[in-house]
Amino acid sequence: MKKTVMSAVVYTAVIGTLNLASAADNGLNIIDDIKFSGQIRPRYEFADTKDNVKDVANSFTARVRLAVEAKLFNVHALKAKIGVTSVNNFGYTDYNDGSASGNTKYDKIVDAQQAILSEAYLSYTLSDTNILAGRSHINLDDQRFIGTVGWRQMERAYDTLTVTNKSVKNLTLLGSWIYGYQGVNSKPTTETSSAILHANYKLNDMFNATAFSYILADVHNTYGLRATGAIPIGNDIKLNYAASYAKQAKASINYNGTANANIDASYIDLAVNTKINAYTIGLEYEKLGKAEGTSTKGFTTPLATLHKFQGFADEFLAQTGGSNDLGLRDISVKVGYATKNSGKALVIYHKFFAEAGANKDFGSEIDVLYARAIPGLAGLKGLVKAAYYMSKDQGIGHDNDNAKAWVQADYKF
Repeated sequence: MKKTVMSAVVYTAVIGTLNLASAADNGLNIIDDIKFSGQIRPRYEFADTKDNVKDVANSFTARVRLAVEAKLFNVHALKAKIGVTSVNNFGYTDYNDGSASGNTKYDKIVDAQQAILSEAYLSYTLSDTNILAGRSHINLDDQRFIGTVGWRQMERAYDTLTVTNKSVKNLTLLGSWIYGYQGVNSKPTTETSSAILHANYKLNDMFNATAFSYILADVHNTYGLRATGAIPIGNDIKLNYAASYAKQAKASINYNGTANANIDASYIDLAVNTKINAYTIGLEYEKLGKAEGTSTKGFTTPLATLHKFQGFADEFLAQTGGSNDLGLRDISVKVGYATKNSGKALVIYHKFFAEAGANKDFGSEIDVLYARAIPGLAGLKGLVKAAYYMSKDQGIGHDNDNAKAWVQADYKF
């Protein structure tokens, strides 16, 4: 209840301030340096899970986002922003949008028709410290743990009180209390009382280190380290690398009053890629560990941008965002080609394995993508994307082949 009141206060303050537009009081401008931004993103999506007694799903949706940002009271460091996002399916409902009223005769495409207040915050910067209160978008590192799921038409927004400090050269410290979040599905705001602690130190282009702690109420505590960088290996050639390790334990914050599950699980990610002229070649190994000892859940990342991981087909969303008691290993290889004039093409192959159980072959997946700017209108991009997941061992939760495809335009202004 207190968190709901806090959100209402912040939203009212932002909306009330921006409604004053160019009003002045004794010569003092209430707001100035007003900036408008927006996005229109129409998309066609196809989804077909084989032999699951569901009809093939086809969706036609559009994301529309409008936002306004302004400085307050002629104070350069004091800003406010408000934004709204809507998703419209134009009455076309031949898909299960995942909502309570979703059309369950079809396969699932989680883009329900809805509209939310997606941004509403006050921000103040004092020297090397920024304080932000209200609703905003948070994406940390590669979004493996904290992300907005920007791929889905309704992006997740977080209600937070966030402090960022850069007083020490090359060091960025972030602390955030999350008291709610909304988006992706059509559910109302989920209240929580979770904490984010994130420290990043960039020594140079070759070494960038991050330490983090994500304390998610009623879910788990995650502690980890991450290193990234680019190592020169020849003329105009660099080897980019990323290495992460994390450990999860029982949640230390009990918000909903029920007993938190025991958790003892680990995470490893190792990735390398290099760009040679217009070509990119990459290899990655990622492990989300199984439940150990008396724990009942394996390693999970429920607030991640999960679509970025384990393939575009989203075959493992429920597992890596939920219980993951069998664990998961993902070995992937990617080959890409990109130039300014021809756009970006990418092919990725994934091979999946369970960590526990007699049958451990989760199958494989092939992903393809092509994206480029569309000539004639600045800010307009097009994308074509497809994924095909091929199941292997039966009886371990991934028994059906799964095909998906997308055609999308994206206009930002």
